[in-house]
Amino acid sequence: MNKGVIITSLQNPRVKQGVKLRDKRERDKSQTFLIEGYRELSRAVEGGAPLEVLFYSPTHFLGSNEEVLIETIRNQGVEIIEVSSPVFEKLSYRDRPDGLLSIAAQTHRTLESLDALFKKGRPPFLLIAEAIEKPGNLGTILRSSDAAKVDALIICDQCTDIFNPNVVRASVGTLFTVPVIEATSAETIAYLKKRGIPIVASSPDATTLFTDAPLSGPAAIAVGTEQLGLSKEWMKEGDIQVKIPMLGVADSLNVATATTLLLYEVLRQRS
Repeated sequence: MNKGVIITSLQNPRVKQGVKLRDKRERDKSQTFLIEGYRELSRAVEGGAPLEVLFYSPTHFLGSNEEVLIETIRNQGVEIIEVSSPVFEKLSYRDRPDGLLSIAAQTHRTLESLDALFKKGRPPFLLIAEAIEKPGNLGTILRSSDAAKVDALIICDQCTDIFNPNVVRASVGTLFTVPVIEATSAETIAYLKKRGIPIVASSPDATTLFTDAPLSGPAAIAVGTEQLGLSKEWMKEGDIQVKIPMLGVADSLNVATATTLLLYEVLRQRS
């Protein structure tokens, strides 16, 4: 692997700019974000994420495949910069960095772009996540969405920045394999109604068990906030309301856990 000048200064402007991207205001201003980690970057490359620059530190590599990935990224025309161990640790937001971190441009999809994403030969399969607050939950929801092969995840009335480094990390790179749309609840409901995609609203107060609901056709599964669940707006507009049985003292599941159960019930009924 060809090597150029190694950045060793913590005051280097490129390094300082990378550190600033931990802050949402800087991400919004620059319309860029951080991707750290071998698995995350591998999936970013597979998903066509627009990488702008890659920083790497060989002393932090955990395996033997890093150089192949670096060369793949280099061949895409991305700027490659080697940095010293202290510099990489300043850039990294992980406790145990693995030596790879990239700055990438943000991409934003519209609701209308969904029409081209629906898989031919099967009914539309969407997930709606309203006002999810915790990056870890959003990342886990992305992983479940990838595993269940949903057509898209629509994040409504956003509380957590999808480009937050902790979302990228918790998603283990599935942020780049699942189409993600950000929209308001009103916009999303109007889109679904216009295209005849039934809304399946999840709530502990519903009377229909999720395993009894008809989910083999077009469906937009809607889940809500960690504390309050779906808003009245979504419950009112839901074509069907479903619940997951709770037999203990807890009155609800973690939103990411509930989402996974609902998505796999769709797969079960469609199999």
